[in-house]
Amino acid sequence: MWRAALCLLALMATEAVADACAPGDGNWVKRACFERHSPTRPSYGHDVLGGTPEWNRLRVVLGPVGQERLGHTDDAVVLAMPAGRIIEDIAPRVVHLDGDGPPEIVLVISDAQHGAQLAVFDLSDGRVVGTPFIGRRHRWLAPVGAADLDGDGWVELAYIDRPHLAKVLRVWRYRDGQLVQVAAADGFTNHRIGEREISGGLRTCDTGPEMVLASADWSRVLAVRLRGGQLIARDLGPAGPGAFQDALTCR
Repeated sequence: MWRAALCLLALMATEAVADACAPGDGNWVKRACFERHSPTRPSYGHDVLGGTPEWNRLRVVLGPVGQERLGHTDDAVVLAMPAGRIIEDIAPRVVHLDGDGPPEIVLVISDAQHGAQLAVFDLSDGRVVGTPFIGRRHRWLAPVGAADLDGDGWVELAYIDRPHLAKVLRVWRYRDGQLVQVAAADGFTNHRIGEREISGGLRTCDTGPEMVLASADWSRVLAVRLRGGQLIARDLGPAGPGAFQDALTCR
């Protein structure tokens, strides 16, 4: 579950706001943080995450291997958002998508005119690749997780496209530095407006990786697999208190 990686570090020097950070492996990456570096920018004004700051910079603090292998004299790599874009997310996701070299950073970037996209920041060359923007201001997506969901040796990234409106689960494969959509199905969600957490995530029980999501009306907890390009859901029970945590821990 993405929220498990979330930690808050107080930023006392310049702003009365906390950064949203996630730990790395300590070798390639010590930690990755969202920062609000330029608070005077115009507000995006969406606030779907319940008062979460409008981050405008990703700062990745490198470990000893990262500094040596990437050839950086500074201890950090920074990805700054251009004017008209923010990071609309709860925390960075430090994940190995290609199995080679440094981990990638997965995040949600929102554009003032075109809404959100799921983006991948490649530390090795500074490139950002992403899914298409949703296409309309104030339209957001909620990440589910990243794993080899179908056992083909390539990592897939999943998210809920507009979890409060369209409620479409989309799965994209990361291969050769590109994202290609491989499956989509409606009837799922993982976030309520105003919540600072994204519910569910990924689990691996006895039968390989599964996505844990809510039904569109939040009445049921569902486990979803990717098989042969199809998304197959099964009911795990009612969506009550503790239900998502129980599902994620295979109980």
